[in-house]
This record gives sequence, structure tokens and C-alpha cells, in this order.
Amino acid sequence: MYEFPFELDDFQKDACNFIDAGKSVVVCAPTGAGKTVIAEHAIHRALAEGKRIFYTTPLKALSNQKYYDFGQKYGQDNVGLLTGDTSINRNGQIVVMTTEVFRNMLYGTNFGAVADNLKDVKYVVLDEVHYMNDEQRGTVWEESIIYCPTNVQIIALSATVANADELTNWINTVHSKTELVDTDFRPVPLKFYYFDSSQPNKLLPLFTPSGQLNKKIKPEKHAWGKHGKNKQKSPVKDVIRNLAAEDMLPAIYFTFSRKKCDEQMEKCASLGLVTAGEQAQIRQFVDDYIAENPHLYGNKHIEYLLQGVASHHAGLLPAWKNLVEKLFQKGLIKVVFATETLAAGINMPARSTVISSTSKRTDSGHRMLTASEFLQMSGRAGRRGMDEIGYVTIVGTPFQSPEEVAELVLSDANPLESRFSPSYSMVLNLLQRFSLEESKELILKSFGYYSAGSRLQPLLKQFEISEKERAERTFACPHKISDEEFLKYDKMRHLYVQNRLTYKKICKQEQAKKRPLSDEVIAFRDSNRLLLEQLHSYPCDNCNRYKKHAKNLEVLGRIEVRQARLEKEMERQRDIYWNKFLSHRSVLTDFGYLKDDFPTAKGVTTSQIRSENELYIAEIIFSNVLEGLTPSQLAAVICAVTTEDLRIDIPYLPFSQTVRKTLNLIRNIRRKIDKVQKRHLVESPMYINPYFSSLIELWVEGAEWETITEQIDMGEGDIVRAFKRTVDVLRQFTTIDNIPESLVFTAREAIEKILREPVDVD
Repeated sequence: MYEFPFELDDFQKDACNFIDAGKSVVVCAPTGAGKTVIAEHAIHRALAEGKRIFYTTPLKALSNQKYYDFGQKYGQDNVGLLTGDTSINRNGQIVVMTTEVFRNMLYGTNFGAVADNLKDVKYVVLDEVHYMNDEQRGTVWEESIIYCPTNVQIIALSATVANADELTNWINTVHSKTELVDTDFRPVPLKFYYFDSSQPNKLLPLFTPSGQLNKKIKPEKHAWGKHGKNKQKSPVKDVIRNLAAEDMLPAIYFTFSRKKCDEQMEKCASLGLVTAGEQAQIRQFVDDYIAENPHLYGNKHIEYLLQGVASHHAGLLPAWKNLVEKLFQKGLIKVVFATETLAAGINMPARSTVISSTSKRTDSGHRMLTASEFLQMSGRAGRRGMDEIGYVTIVGTPFQSPEEVAELVLSDANPLESRFSPSYSMVLNLLQRFSLEESKELILKSFGYYSAGSRLQPLLKQFEISEKERAERTFACPHKISDEEFLKYDKMRHLYVQNRLTYKKICKQEQAKKRPLSDEVIAFRDSNRLLLEQLHSYPCDNCNRYKKHAKNLEVLGRIEVRQARLEKEMERQRDIYWNKFLSHRSVLTDFGYLKDDFPTAKGVTTSQIRSENELYIAEIIFSNVLEGLTPSQLAAVICAVTTEDLRIDIPYLPFSQTVRKTLNLIRNIRRKIDKVQKRHLVESPMYINPYFSSLIELWVEGAEWETITEQIDMGEGDIVRAFKRTVDVLRQFTTIDNIPESLVFTAREAIEKILREPVDVD
């Protein structure tokens, strides 16, 4: 085992020993427990053996950070970086990349042959593997594990999850011998506090020494003002003042709204959290940083940095967030007001974390945080080697009771759930390399299929209850009449009653018209009398248990209908992934992208596209609507089809007539695809949202950044992200097969003009 300059914890030793024994390993440990040491052990082994190691992360920002850290530690020449828009030293011994890039390599399409991509690679680290839970991107982790060659050792690092053993057993099944190292050990234990606004001058321990909820904590009341408006006062200054008084700073203050992050930062700027000496250090650091990043000059948040407070959220420029992170790591920023995205792996250890609420607003109303969300945020507290204890403070709100908070704090982590979902690209890539039968085998290797047993548990339980109910419904007929005979009698009885009513009605009508009954009516009456005699021959006719027998059969019928429905749903759930695969395959066949279950030339191109709906992008390319566009017009169109639906309702800014006409043509393409998708029950999003189209058009034509940001009331980070998403698709135009040469040149020119400060700064 590689000798570290410090004593390893037991779980770290166990994981390193498994790696030395040539096994793959899943390491499940709390945030901040020291999982990176295990990855570093594998890096040392790779360097010593002359082999290569891939280190994958879910976020580009995290990949950049790891690239920088490893470059400092192992020498810049040994380290490479591969993200969607960056390729540095791709053949290095240590290559950091996003998990998407690794998955794309394993498909062996526009990244070259799989054997070349993975030449001499002995280890792959899948950092933050709990991202498998991510609604939109979870599939990537499953694909990476399924397609990873068995001679490559997987080192999967995960935050605490409830079903780590299930994940390990699955990797063992689809990959190679895999061991689990699961620990709840925290090198810096956590202590929980509660802020009760009725006692603003102190933080109350959440639990008593015996582990009970502290009775001194009172639930928050709604403060209603005029016209029923909520006049709840923000407690942020009181919370930070208490943390400062108790020497519990620096802190990350988690808030679920960007606007509130900025507001709370402004409120706390007057608290005087930094000394004059620290303020001078901040000023010097900021001046040096802005000299390297002049686009940040004059940023309105600089004055707050000088007071030791900052906000950190997706609406800010990447370079600005990077500056905040660096100052916080140096201990110069005392409080960062952040959205929950900061909890995802960025290296910003703090002495305290504050959670502004244990409920958050979603599109469907307020909901409590999940145990895993809470663990991820609270786990940021406590710096190894610096703090003996990490402090977590939960702020009281009217949307939560102290009892609910205590329950959440004591809850175990949630289980990992599969988000595996076949896409057009997956179907085409698999059928390019495998037969339909082999593709089915791979789909059935997914964690989703493997864990279907646990997903089916609620349905199986319902089925068991139905079965029990059915068994209890046995009816002992005193005359030994079978259910079939009884149903025959019952049917005749209903028919007799109906016929009798009909006969009476006819008699009444004929009497009113003073007419005698016709021969047909008399025959009808006589046949019904015969039916009555037949009924009298059944013992059921005078049985006092007739109603009970009838009721029993009626309930049994309902149970059988319910069971048939449950069986159908269980069947659907078992085959959900394969059925989705087949549905996507049908759409691709209808559009001519597959023939005899093999990709056509158009299918090969589409297999290389990475987007939420690859067929949509491919149809736009092949329809030739992009031909003849200028770089700015092309950027505006692609920006519209890659921008997700925004939650806020903002009007479109006017863009060029050519862009408008092109988007109208794309609407026709979308309608055509939508029709076929609906027929085959495929749900795959297709966007046309020109919120940023006019901005990117102006930007490509050379406008200043200030001109862009003045146009729209939107975070600069949002604009940068929309522009980068556009670049991502445009860059694909320059690398995938069968793209018209003129479009490749226009895409290259557009990329070049988009990627200037601040858009090109990570």
C-alpha cells in the first residue's frame, strides 16, 4: 500500500487493500470523511505501474478543480483534462473528465475506438456516484459501469446511501469482483442547533444530552400583515451574529432562492465580520484576481466581499464563483450564502452550515428536504484537521415543526434509485455494435432492471393483500351450488326481472291506447313465465343466503379486476426499460435512421449527438434549414432549441427576421416528430425557447458584455450557461459525421465568436 504522510482511517485502509488485490470497490462515506485519499492511492499505483487512471466527476467545475489540484500534486505533464469544451493532454497518465465524456468514450463513436481510448487504463474513479439519482443525468453513470471493460478497476465514491450493498452487488454482476466499504464514520462529528426567533440571542441545542428533542424550542408562528400577506422577518442577521459570538464561523448559509442569497448577503454586510488586516488581504487578492479577469472589474458584489460575506449561485459568472471559493478556502470570507448546488462536491469546507429551512418550494408546492439532501448540505460542516466539531444550525420557519426537523436529522440516507432511460443515441450506439438480442442483454444489465425487485415491492405487497382478501372470501353454499351455476341462475334472474318490467310497460301502453295485446307480446309473457318456472327449480330461489353468495361473488370479481391490473403494471415495470428501448427504435425506424436494426448514414450521425433529444437535432440538421445562416443567426437558432423551459415568464427580445423564419420551419419539424413520438409512446423534450437568441446574436456580432446584460433581467451565470450549451451543440456539428461542410465552417466561426470573456472563463 502507498504510504501516506498520515495515518489512514480503517475504511480508507480497507478500500486501498481491495484496490491492491485487483478488485473494484464501492466506497460509501459521509461528506468530508476523506474518500479522495482512496482515489489518490489508485493514482499512486497507476503512476508506479506505468498505467493510466481516469478520474470522472459529475460537474465541469469539479473536473477543473481536480485537474488543478492533481496538476499541483503530481506535475502538470502527468495530468490531462477532458470536458465538453476542453481537451488538455488527453493521453496523460491521470486524465480528469466529466462522467459524460467517459461514457462517450466507451461508445467508441466520435471519440475513436474504445481500445484506443482506454489504452493502458487500469483504474477509473467514478466520483460522486450517488449522482445516479439525478433525474436528468443519472443514466450516464449506469451506462459507464455497464460498458466499462472488466479489466479496468472501478473505484466508485459515493455519499451515504441506504442501499450501498445493492449497488455493489449490481456492479459485481455487470462488471467484475467488487467490494463494499460502507462507513458512517465522520472525522469531525456534527453538533446540531436550532434558531428559534422567539429567543433571538442564542442558538439552542436541537437535542438534550440524552438524545431527546430540546423542549425549550418553540415552533414558529406565521406573522400575517395587511391583506393576508406574510410578514415573516428574516432572522439571518441574528443567526450570523450568534455564530460569530460562539466562534462558529466560517459558515455556509444554505438558502433555496438565488434572490434571497443576494438579499441576505446585503443584510449581513454591516456585521463587521472581518478585521482591518483581513480586509486588506481580501482587497489585495481581489485586485490581483481582477487583473487576470478584467471582465469582473466593477462587479457590484466586490463591496460585500470586503465585508467578509458573499453569495454563490448559478446566476453568477463562473469566474466570480471561483473567486468566492478561493477566498472562502483561505478563510477570508466568513459567510457564503449559497443555493443547494454548492453542496455538490465543490471544495468549500466550513466550520458551520446553516440550513435556512428544511422545506423547499417546488412547482407542486412546499415539500420537506429528503434525508440525502439534508445530509449533503449538513455534511459540509467541520474541517478535517482544523475543527474538532462541525456545527449545523437549522433555522425555524412556520413550514416545519421542531419535531419534523429532529426526525429529518435522525433519518438515514435515502436509497439510490435508478434513472436509467434509453435515448435515441443509446439505441443507435448499441445497434451499431450489437444485435437486437445482445442489446436487450445490455439493457437488462441496468441497475434499474436489477433493482426492479425493490421497485416492485409496493405492487407485490398490494397483490399479496388482494390474494389474502380473495382467500378469505370463500363461501360455503348450503346447497353445494358451484359459483358457475350460481352465476347462471343469477343471470336468468336478472333477465326475468327485466322481461317482467318490459311486459308491464307494454301492457300499460296498450291499455292506454285501448288495444288488445298482440300475439308477440303474449308469446313474450309466456316465455318469461317458463323462465320463472326454471328459476323455481334452483335451490337458490328460496335460499336465505342468496344475497350473501351474490355479494361474495361481486367482491371477488372486483378483486380479480384489481389483480389483473396489478399484474399488468408489474409486467410493465419489469420490462419498462426494454419497452422504452423498443419505442425509441420504432421512431428511428419510421424516420429512416434504422434499417433492419442497423443505423443508416443518418443514424450514424445521430448516434454521435449528445442532447436531450438527438433525433430533434438531427432532423434540424438534415432538413437543411440551417444552410445559409450567418454565424450569429446559427448561434441564435441553436440557442433557442437548446434552452430549457424557464420557470419565469420573460418576454422574448426581438431577433432577426431570418432567425424567426428558421424557428418557424423548426416548429414544423417538431410537430412532425411529436406526432410519431406520441404514436410510439415516447416522451423526449423538444425546445424552441428564444429567450437568449437576441442576446447571443448581438454577442456573436461583437457587442460588449454590458450591452448584453442590460437587455434582460437575468443572472449573468444563466446567460453564460445558455451560451455554453449552444457552444456544446455547435462543437458537435464540427466533429460528427455527414455534416455539410458549409455548416461546419459557420459553426466553427460562431464558436470562436461566442467564446470570449466572460463566456470562455470556467
